Amino acid sequence: MDSSASSAASVFDAHAPALPRALLRGRGGLVLLALVVLLVPLLSRNAYVMDVAILVALNAIVCVGLNLLIGYAGQISLGHAGFFALGAYGSALLAARYHWPATLALATATAGVALLAFVVGKPILRLKGHYLAMATLGLGIIVSIVIATEDGVTGGPDGMAVPPLAIAGVVLQGERIWYWIVSACLIVAVWLATNLIASPIGRSLRALHTSELAAELAGIDSARQKLMAFVVSAVFAAFAGGLAGFYAGFITPAKASFLHSIELVTMVVFGGMASTFGAVVGAAVLTVLPQLLTGLKDYEMVVFGALLMATMIFFPRGVVPTLAALWRHWRS
Repeated sequence: MDSSASSAASVFDAHAPALPRALLRGRGGLVLLALVVLLVPLLSRNAYVMDVAILVALNAIVCVGLNLLIGYAGQISLGHAGFFALGAYGSALLAARYHWPATLALATATAGVALLAFVVGKPILRLKGHYLAMATLGLGIIVSIVIATEDGVTGGPDGMAVPPLAIAGVVLQGERIWYWIVSACLIVAVWLATNLIASPIGRSLRALHTSELAAELAGIDSARQKLMAFVVSAVFAAFAGGLAGFYAGFITPAKASFLHSIELVTMVVFGGMASTFGAVVGAAVLTVLPQLLTGLKDYEMVVFGALLMATMIFFPRGVVPTLAALWRHWRS
């Protein structure tokens, strides 16, 4: 018992001195992210490139939240596409059928998903390992089936139209305007995540990931911390889903598919778990890469899979953490 408690305490002690450095690294990463955001429109005015950049930012917002759950809290989720779709459909239904202002519809749908995640997260997060993975998979499948079968509400497999996003009576349209909107939301999401990770809550999540028993003996409420990470990650996904619906002007049940959930988890693992900027890089690479491989036609998925395998073999901790470790080794 004493050794477990001292183990948790050592986790806190190891991270506490590094807290100012973590904050500085977070600021440096935010500056770099902001520079990239500013450079993309300058390097290309192509509408297709801007559309891909918007998709990158939307996926990155989801992955930043999902990384808090998987990378820091150590809890797997295979149903996050369900939260993404609920945010999209909830915003669309409130705006299209009940004529709510788009911003209010988005905020309400996101809050509703947060409440749902809180309610279902309590029993689900009592599970561990593959049992937790199966439970979150079941949740995602339920959401997908409900969206696909409730034709009178969601439009069923054919999907439904989404009214344009309007603020103060001004309709926001066009790739360039939407690029700045989703990029600003991404920067805010990264800022929130880095501050959360550098806070005592973040240190609790890291201790929980290291040893749940030791963290509990040190006074951490593991159930509460895991539920908090689950709800926050669901909020990020729902908000991004609502933005995606308003941008595209049309949504389908594919947004809630199991394949979409796997894609999101793969982005987090590829970029590097327990790395906020790794989640952004993973989302960027795995969103852009399929676009670059379209010319290979029938061999597109073969090459894509081979590249993923090679990356996991040579970058086992993910792209960003592995490159960061190599950089520190080279400097030393």
